[in-house]
Parts: sequence; C-alpha cells; structure tokens
Amino acid sequence: MITGKPFLSENNINTRIRELAEEITNDYNGKSLVVVGLLKGAFMFFSDLVRHIQVPITVDFIIASSYVMSSTSGKVKVHADIREQVRGRHVLLVEDIVDTGLTLNHIRDNLLSRAPESLKICTLLDKKERRVVNVPLDYVGFTVPNKFLVGYGLDYDNQFRNLPYISVFKKSG
Repeated sequence: MITGKPFLSENNINTRIRELAEEITNDYNGKSLVVVGLLKGAFMFFSDLVRHIQVPITVDFIIASSYVMSSTSGKVKVHADIREQVRGRHVLLVEDIVDTGLTLNHIRDNLLSRAPESLKICTLLDKKERRVVNVPLDYVGFTVPNKFLVGYGLDYDNQFRNLPYISVFKKSG
C-alpha cells in the first residue's frame, strides 16, 4: 500500500480551514452553536476548525459508518450518538468527506428530527462525482475528483489518518 505525494498540502488545508471558520463565525455572529463532528474521519478537521470559530460553541460527536476498507456497504450504522440536546439550537455538522452522501444524509435526517433551530453542514472535501443522495452542503473546503484519498483523518482500513496532508491512495501489487 502506498500513498503518493500530497494532493492537498498541510498549508493548503490550514489556510482553507481558517477561511471556513471565518465564514462560519460571520454567519453565527451573536449566536451560540452546537458543533457536531462525524467520527472517525473528521477528527482532525473538526479539531482545527473549532479552534478558529469565534462564537460560543458546544461540541459533540457522532460515530457512524457505511464503509468497510475502501467500499461502502450502503447501510449506515450509528455506533455512538450525540449527548447534547439540539432542540431549538443552531447545529453545525462537520464531516471529513462527502462522496455518496448516504451516511451524511442519514445523520442529517436524524438530527433534523430533533427540531434544531437550524442545521448546516460543513465538509472538508466534496466528491460530487460519487453522489448518490443529494445532501445540501453549506460550507465546503475543497471539491475533489473521484480518487481514494487518505491522510488528515481519512483512512484506508483505519490507517494513514495521521498524515498531516491528503494524498491519493493506491494499493500496491
């Protein structure tokens, strides 16, 4: 298994995160926000993003998956749900990458059923070519091609999450 040279450098990622955080801060000026990270993949993006958001926030996490190794099972499994009450509150759902949209749409519907004041979605990466379910994205870091990406929280079989950049993954041999 190999990863190539950085597709998105650490500097590119950090610059874009600061821009997204500024946009979110401006949109929620004078309000408080519940920021929900979708784990495991979003942990690095989530951590860096919330450090730059300049409004009062509460953080929580959802652990969900539909992927095994490099392909989706098509079935979303929620392993751990949020503990925060979101009824009547502004919620920002943070995802690492949106490709088919199946997992994100499932989580979005679940959160909307809890009657938040508002719900917006922020993703670092948008892989539009793979979209099966059209999920509204409010904040997008980068639109990426249909390549399997690893690093900066993204994984292959739970490996490569610790890379500080994003790279195209290729199986060897």
